[in-house]
Amino acid sequence: MEKRVLVIEDEPNISEALRFILTRNGWQVEVSADGQAALGRLQNDPPDLLILDLMLPGITGFDILRSLRSQSLTRDLPVLMLTAKGQAADRVEAERLGVTRFMTKPFANAEVLAAVHAMARA
Repeated sequence: MEKRVLVIEDEPNISEALRFILTRNGWQVEVSADGQAALGRLQNDPPDLLILDLMLPGITGFDILRSLRSQSLTRDLPVLMLTAKGQAADRVEAERLGVTRFMTKPFANAEVLAAVHAMARA
């Protein structure tokens, strides 16, 4: 059975690139540009892994991560935060909130795949 990943990313070029590389590597990929709507989906039917942008319209990746970690169903969901905001303070906050991996944009496809595979094995 394919593993499911949800990509919450509001930039279509990035979400489609992620969909392409992950699908090609055996993942079932769902994409959402709306963080609030995705949060509802996560709470009802969490995927095996989440790729989360930090800067989203209406709700931040930090808000989503905070919500996920406060609920038993999603507390241990592996989360890769992909963001253009690579400041140390953002990384520290993401780690404080329980992110599994933190990666900055632009990213190398191989780097994302390696992170996803490592998180799926853990």
